[in-house]
Amino acid sequence: MDSRTLSSRLRELVKFLGTVKGDLANVTGPPSLLAPLSVVEIGHCWAERPSVFAAPALEPDPSKRALLVLRWFLIALRSQLYVGVDHPMTHKNTTSTEPTAKPPAQQQSIRKPLNALLGELFLASWTDNNNNNNNNNNNNNNNNNNNNNKHTTQLVAEQVSHHPPITAMHVVDRAHGVRADGYARVEMTFNGSLSIRQVGHAVLRVDRYAEDYLVPLPDVRVRGFLAGCLYPEIAGTYHIVGSSGFVTELRFWGEGLVFRGKRNSFEARVYREGDASRKSLFEVAGCWSERWTVRDCSTGEVVEVYEVDAPENGPAPVDVEPVEVQDPWESRRAWDGVLRGLRTGDMRLVVDEKSKIEQAQRRMRASEAKRGLAWEPLFFRSRPGEEHGVFHRLAEGLGWQLHQDKTKGVWRVDDQKVQNMQRPFRGDLTPYGY
Repeated sequence: MDSRTLSSRLRELVKFLGTVKGDLANVTGPPSLLAPLSVVEIGHCWAERPSVFAAPALEPDPSKRALLVLRWFLIALRSQLYVGVDHPMTHKNTTSTEPTAKPPAQQQSIRKPLNALLGELFLASWTDNNNNNNNNNNNNNNNNNNNNNKHTTQLVAEQVSHHPPITAMHVVDRAHGVRADGYARVEMTFNGSLSIRQVGHAVLRVDRYAEDYLVPLPDVRVRGFLAGCLYPEIAGTYHIVGSSGFVTELRFWGEGLVFRGKRNSFEARVYREGDASRKSLFEVAGCWSERWTVRDCSTGEVVEVYEVDAPENGPAPVDVEPVEVQDPWESRRAWDGVLRGLRTGDMRLVVDEKSKIEQAQRRMRASEAKRGLAWEPLFFRSRPGEEHGVFHRLAEGLGWQLHQDKTKGVWRVDDQKVQNMQRPFRGDLTPYGY
């Protein structure tokens, strides 16, 4: 698509969004601007670098563990927010159609992911060897255990609600005892730029040290409509809070904000909670979509320069079942026709296939309402907010609200259901009905 065509379609999108009132989370937008993946797949950003995910379990120093959790969070941001730019990933048993060379992510326009179907699933795993994805300072802590040189993460993500749209996800590395559980309701509004608010959070657990980290899901503003190149921008201050007593404070800004002009800019620092001086132990600064540096404040030394596009920092290959053997509720099978149309540029196929599944879903919801049936998620359960002791303990003093009324409670994975999962997941019921 050339720049003039893209700019024209973006202008159409701006005009379209300006006519829609209220929450836009379930609004589709023009098919030509859709990303070739569903919302339910975006959780891959937390799992696709297994050695980064496992790193805190291999670090005995609690302040450095807090830094490694921050590192995991930052590394995930680009694939989380530059939707449709770094996709498709390399797939096991498939041939990638991705070009061998492409412009940097910051020069490409992000696209809108498909609105996930109620009950839609994304199940995947990633395996890598301990390499530069892991902090080099961490490599000496492997205790000569060969198992520590191999890292595997597994992701289970499910659309647990459609109105409002809520996605729950679970990432685990069982060999190293690290897991992350999170959920989010996405609220979207348009007022010259597109604002995306994520209501929810994640909790990272490191079993070896019995540590929990409360992790935010930042709000995003999509900019660049008039320039013809959409890009995400985070603004504001967020915290990652660890039960070990270390806190990370992150401040984000972007182009034209606070009289400083670089896109996707941030500063972060790690400090000990309860320290009256709030003295920084580590400082991290740069551009979260390009490059940043890590400085040890006790020595002034730069201990890492992270280049997002460096070959050694790329994601591990994703392992998913071939589409033909996936369950009908798994994302890539459910949207197979739409995805084929997006890959080949056949917008008629996109519209036809998308209409079929959306009409079937409306019929299914109407049938459930008529019979008084309530939809039951497969792998996640909603719990009352007062039972979420980790959140209340770590969020104390930060003004961080749970907002359980907006997310139908707090969503947590059912470990037994995941361990015993077996296809077909819903018998003869498919997204098109029986």
